[in-house]
Amino acid sequence: MKNRLRLFAPLLVALFFVAPRLSAQTAAPAKSASAAKPHVRAITAFINLDRSQYQLQIAETAKFLGYAQTVFESRGYTVETLRIVTQPFPEYTKGLSTDDALRFFKDLDGLAEQYKVRLAIGPAYLAGDDGDAQAKLLAAILQYTRHIFGSVVVTNESGINWPAVRAAAGVMKKLSEATEHSEGNFRFAANANVPPYAAFFPGAYHTGSGHQFSIGLASAGLITAAAGDAPDLAAARRQIVNTFFNAAFDVEDLAQRVDREQGWTYMGLDLSPAPSADASIAAAVETISKQPFGSSGTMTAVGAITSALKDIGARRTGYSGLMLPVLEDPLLAERWNQGRVSLDALLSYSSVCATGLDTIPLPGDTTVDDLARIIGDVATLSVKWSKPLSARLLPVAGKHAGDMTEFTDPYLVNAMIRPLPGKE
Repeated sequence: MKNRLRLFAPLLVALFFVAPRLSAQTAAPAKSASAAKPHVRAITAFINLDRSQYQLQIAETAKFLGYAQTVFESRGYTVETLRIVTQPFPEYTKGLSTDDALRFFKDLDGLAEQYKVRLAIGPAYLAGDDGDAQAKLLAAILQYTRHIFGSVVVTNESGINWPAVRAAAGVMKKLSEATEHSEGNFRFAANANVPPYAAFFPGAYHTGSGHQFSIGLASAGLITAAAGDAPDLAAARRQIVNTFFNAAFDVEDLAQRVDREQGWTYMGLDLSPAPSADASIAAAVETISKQPFGSSGTMTAVGAITSALKDIGARRTGYSGLMLPVLEDPLLAERWNQGRVSLDALLSYSSVCATGLDTIPLPGDTTVDDLARIIGDVATLSVKWSKPLSARLLPVAGKHAGDMTEFTDPYLVNAMIRPLPGKE
């Protein structure tokens, strides 16, 4: 009997450590030593900012993020951005005049530049009765800073918060008129049912204790590679699950190492396969559908990718679904320019994926009423299906349908401005 126990002991130990990592839906595939690693789009730290010691907090958080970056890069990962997220900014601007608040955030912006981090200051309209005033303050903050991101929450426990929808539209219109090339709206979003601890901006926020972090991936290329030789939809989905299972748990292992060594709590991984200049999510969709993005079959491919990601049993946070940002994906921007994909089509795809309407270029004469109607559509879809969606709309002052945008941010692709639905 003792000999039998000695024989099976290694197997029992292995099962003890591996079993908690397996999804109920997904068996662990064999790992490939040569498997490509996705880029880490963001290592995002969450802090409770204190105005009496914010310089020290930002410095200490930047040091933590630098440590986490070193850990990931030592294992062959490319880390694109380091990010800091605070609690909702109205909580730490109480008692400040508008001028004093702007001076404070300009100083924060300078610290973000000094430490080479991006900073999200959480949402206006999360709670309280002064949401409209806070939304106007947020517009001014984003107007006079370069590295700060923010949002307006347009849903609540009762459903759609229509005053917040209107306030978010007002912020978008203000930033389109008051920032160079109307780029300020790249740093702003209207959030609908977006949970805390998302790694991706602009909608990231938290309401907890702070001293936490999450990870977001730029993994669109991983989907293209995984599904490239699949003979059919079922095989493509299976290969995506296998590929992301290994990728997700490799990332999670490193994140948990950082958790243990630094004492910052790991909140999870946003599995959303964010695109980049050289890795298109539209290309991944076309690999599966065998058709140009926007053709029949696009919805099916988008849904297949999203459902595959949901089968990954890693600790997830944020959207963890397919992202379709027109101005961050060269091929998607090309399909937009060709007229193959429209604002309404992207909204319909959001019913089976994540994000909502992301980086959509709009004519400069788009009104607050127009913007509010679009945001309202996103919020309605979000409430209907109880899913996180957001609207990041970029009306460009002085530009009309048929003009090209002239954005300078390295993460943005320039594309044609198309007329609003119904105004062709």
